[in-house]
Amino acid sequence: MNRYQAFMKIMETGSFTKAAEELGYTQSAISQMIRALEEELSTVLFLRSRKGITLTPDAEEFLPYIKAVHYSYRELEEKRREMQGLQKGIIRIGTFSSVSSNWLPDLIRDFKARYPSVRFELHQGEYTSIAQLIKEGSVDFGFVNPDAQAVSELKTIPLQQDEMLVVVSQNHPLTCKEKISLRDLVDEAYILLDEGQLSVPLEFFKRENLHPNVQYRVHDDYTIMSMIESGLGISILPKLIISRSPYCIATLELSPPIVRTISLAFKNKKVLPIASRYFMDFIVERYGRTS
Repeated sequence: MNRYQAFMKIMETGSFTKAAEELGYTQSAISQMIRALEEELSTVLFLRSRKGITLTPDAEEFLPYIKAVHYSYRELEEKRREMQGLQKGIIRIGTFSSVSSNWLPDLIRDFKARYPSVRFELHQGEYTSIAQLIKEGSVDFGFVNPDAQAVSELKTIPLQQDEMLVVVSQNHPLTCKEKISLRDLVDEAYILLDEGQLSVPLEFFKRENLHPNVQYRVHDDYTIMSMIESGLGISILPKLIISRSPYCIATLELSPPIVRTISLAFKNKKVLPIASRYFMDFIVERYGRTS
């Protein structure tokens, strides 16, 4: 299995030398592993040039299968370590910024108070990329919006609903209005939070046959709030992320309100590492709808 691990590490680092350093092998040993894998697959996997390492067309075709073998073996190793006790577990989570900045710090702190040796890997993304990470086994589970199409093949546990608020600069004329509708926003420069294939605000604009004036598409909530503070436009963001905003901005409630659901998503809880199963239960206990 070392040759699959070497392949994945070379892809991650873009270098045979860096892969060898991180895995604790000599560069010669890494090269031998890749040659053995190439012989097994009867093809060449990497092309070297002055610009670095690139995959061959054959390697691109084999990539999903190599990933599957690599992640399956990693799950097998996790299961073996699980037999040695929960204390040695690694919990891999796909998450987006509002959850990772508001929920996860306290959850991790309290969970580690019970299980001090458990380690965490947080993979930041949006609904679509998080769903893909779960499907391919890069993470054990993740936080998603269950309405996203990419999540449809996964099992989900709803946690909480999160209201979406209009965010404007503090001196914006809209702050004088008692009620804000989507129609009030269509002429404003709109800063869109890139959430993958699903944008909750855009879905609601579409339902009302409205077209926002999207001037910017941004991946980070905090960058959007900074841009709004500078008067570059307005946006609609989740209340959860705004609750800890350090920016001088104003928030307005929509009428009718827009709400997103935050859920846990996973493939098969029964085969997850025990530490991840325990942490999922811990999350549901803390933030589940019945809590």
